[in-house]
Amino acid sequence: MSGETELPERESMEFDVVIVGAGPAGLSAAIRLKQVNPELSVVVLEKGAEVGAHILSGAVVDPIGIDALLPGWREEEGHPFKTEVKADHFLLLGPAGSLRLPNILMPPLMNNHGNYIVSLGNVCRWLATKAEELGVEIYPGFAAAEVLYNEAGAVIGVATGDMGIEKNGEPGPNYARGMALLGKYVLISEGVRGSIAKQLIAKFDLSKDREPQKFGIGIKELWEVKPENHKQGLVQHSFGWPLGMKTGGGSFLYHLEDNLVAVGFVVHLNYKNPYLFPFEEFQRFKTHPAIRGTFEGGKRISYGARAITEGGWQSVPKLSFPGGALIGCSAGFVNVPRIKGSHNAVLSGMLAADKVAAAIAAGRANDEPVEIENEWRDTAIGKDLKRVRNVKPLWSKFGTAIGVGLGGLDMWTNQLFGFSFFGTLKHGKTDAASLEPASQHKPIDYPKPDGVLTFDRLSSVFLSNTNHEEDQPVHLKVKDMALQKASELGVYAGPSSRYCPAGVYEWVEKDGEQTYVINAQNCVHCKTCDIKDPNQNINWVPPQGGEGPVYPNM
Repeated sequence: MSGETELPERESMEFDVVIVGAGPAGLSAAIRLKQVNPELSVVVLEKGAEVGAHILSGAVVDPIGIDALLPGWREEEGHPFKTEVKADHFLLLGPAGSLRLPNILMPPLMNNHGNYIVSLGNVCRWLATKAEELGVEIYPGFAAAEVLYNEAGAVIGVATGDMGIEKNGEPGPNYARGMALLGKYVLISEGVRGSIAKQLIAKFDLSKDREPQKFGIGIKELWEVKPENHKQGLVQHSFGWPLGMKTGGGSFLYHLEDNLVAVGFVVHLNYKNPYLFPFEEFQRFKTHPAIRGTFEGGKRISYGARAITEGGWQSVPKLSFPGGALIGCSAGFVNVPRIKGSHNAVLSGMLAADKVAAAIAAGRANDEPVEIENEWRDTAIGKDLKRVRNVKPLWSKFGTAIGVGLGGLDMWTNQLFGFSFFGTLKHGKTDAASLEPASQHKPIDYPKPDGVLTFDRLSSVFLSNTNHEEDQPVHLKVKDMALQKASELGVYAGPSSRYCPAGVYEWVEKDGEQTYVINAQNCVHCKTCDIKDPNQNINWVPPQGGEGPVYPNM
């Protein structure tokens, strides 16, 4: 923006603790802080228009975290844990058939007995009411856009984005300066690949001596199915077709209450073929004979997508920094084989809250709460992640057929003997560096959608209730457009036009030239472009607060 000096000064508000992101980790931290010391002033910033609007997850929840945070929750009315898991199915899909794997072969930690099928967005809405009852201030519709530091270089707060900036970068008639929210400590719980977390990881070198973080893209639909096709409490996971044996990923079907079925597809973002189209692989998956029957006569009611952290134990960055800590998926606490992270998000929020509350009680402020970093590996979070640390690297190295089998064996030895034959394996390349030039691959021919079982991206994005004010700077920042054309298009055949589940990116011919079109208004905030661009040339920053998808029940 031109003339930074002319901007009005920000108004500021002071709190004991500032929390960025109203997901399971942030809300649990807020609740726990108030449980420990009701006098603490706590604020939670949420970039979505309401709490839960940007939350998307499978989700089967292990209640270990909620049990620790709110011990009496089962006796209460109105909680969102309505569907307990009744049956667990694991399928290996081939092009025409499927093989159900016997549950007895599965390592015990893969058992979903006692877990709940939920809308994680509704869990967050419920946690938000709990937080507010305790006196936590929650500000939805405010995106944290900037980290604020003191002269010593410690984090002292965040600033929300300015509103009413026009496309040319100048303040418009409705311009309003962002607020500064200052705290003794700042907890970052933005979810996967958060824009503030990314800055802090870089500034404080929090990934030093860690493996690169790994990611998947998860695409999800919610269906209302015919009663005869609904089996409340059924959890079904599959791997194999339509992905080739060298591409990691899999699917889930979760039967919730009220004839609702959540169906999702995850593609590991270390795939090599730039012609791979995760959204189309998901649509193709639904046509499998073992899958399609569930949806016959049903109606699709919701759609969304979100990146998932998959690096696990060896990729978790250093959690603490001067002035605060990373918690939840900002740190990457997902257990990949279980496809679960929200239980660890809750526990990490509680751990951070306990340590920060103790630091404030001891008169400390804006120093490094290093206790969080020093202790997490000895908690239930560390135990959960350590046992499965080799599943992802084995899958990546040996492919689905051999890698999944070896991963299962490794989980068994961890379970029975508390050790792994493999030690701790490395992940190797980043997901961006995994992509190979288009010249090494053939384009993939995907079938056209039928509009009944399979769909296109634009009609899908419509169901996500995504909205962005068009007269504002594009929030997907391409650092070097010439590089994008020479490499992303010239070498890799424009993979952003395929990996984005919302159709944001297109290469369009204009006056005989290929032009990069960014339809930023379609963005569902999944962060895949920020992760998978082969040159790391796209930087996702938050648009104006409150914009993006509005998921009612994802």
